[in-house]
Amino acid sequence: MFTSNPFAELSASIPPAVMQAYVIVMVLLVVAGVLFDIVHKGSAKYFFENMRRSKAKAKKQLGGGDLAAIAVQTVVVDVLASGEFCNVRRRIAHLLTMYGFVIYVVTTVLMVFCYPTSATATPAIVPQLWWLGGLMLCFGGYWFWFFIRVDVAAEGNSPFRVMRADLFVLSLLASVTLGLIWAWMQAKGAGGSMVLFALYIIATTILFGSVTWSKFAHMFFKPAAAFEKRITKADGTAENLPTLTRDDPEQQQRHSMELLREAPMEMGLGIKREAPRHY
Repeated sequence: MFTSNPFAELSASIPPAVMQAYVIVMVLLVVAGVLFDIVHKGSAKYFFENMRRSKAKAKKQLGGGDLAAIAVQTVVVDVLASGEFCNVRRRIAHLLTMYGFVIYVVTTVLMVFCYPTSATATPAIVPQLWWLGGLMLCFGGYWFWFFIRVDVAAEGNSPFRVMRADLFVLSLLASVTLGLIWAWMQAKGAGGSMVLFALYIIATTILFGSVTWSKFAHMFFKPAAAFEKRITKADGTAENLPTLTRDDPEQQQRHSMELLREAPMEMGLGIKREAPRHY
């Protein structure tokens, strides 16, 4: 089961050209959705305008080498390692979901386009990675959904409470979960596998067709935002926020005393505040 290509087996019922056309349509939906989101929200316009203003106020001019170093740091820390998450559990869940999704999508494309039928033998490692990626995604996604979400872990709401903002996570989990169940049922020759496949296609279509209304597009914006943030720290503008420097110890001490007055550790209740664990 873990070494067989489920899409090659499916080619006996559905022509490979149909499956390949479907994948291409999903890619086009993602591209169109992201472009519409950028135009509708003015994200790109805001990003470049903000960079222009920051550059004009920069206290230090950055050279090509500086920008290259910042770009590498952004990719390694913010993108590949999800460095924006301070909470370890949240970061691990995010990394499992992210890398699981990447592995799952890449191997799906390989199996659909490079090994579409049983006539072309699929290397065992490809479907094995497909299963691994899907299981990683499910583990990280369900862990986040039931145990880490702020409104569940910190606010005590039911994990079954659904809002429009949850469309991306739910459609992602539904798509991959149904895909894995369909592949398992098909490999076992169980009845009803085509019903699961139809549900898998519906969930996948919702996932890639709802880019404009879900958080899907944010994965393309976050690297750009992280890159800009690092630039503002390097050139001294600090996103136009007040900064504390080692050259002004009195300001640091004054700021620390203000924080202690505004947020004492014992809030008048004689108990310690709960450590933030859900950010």
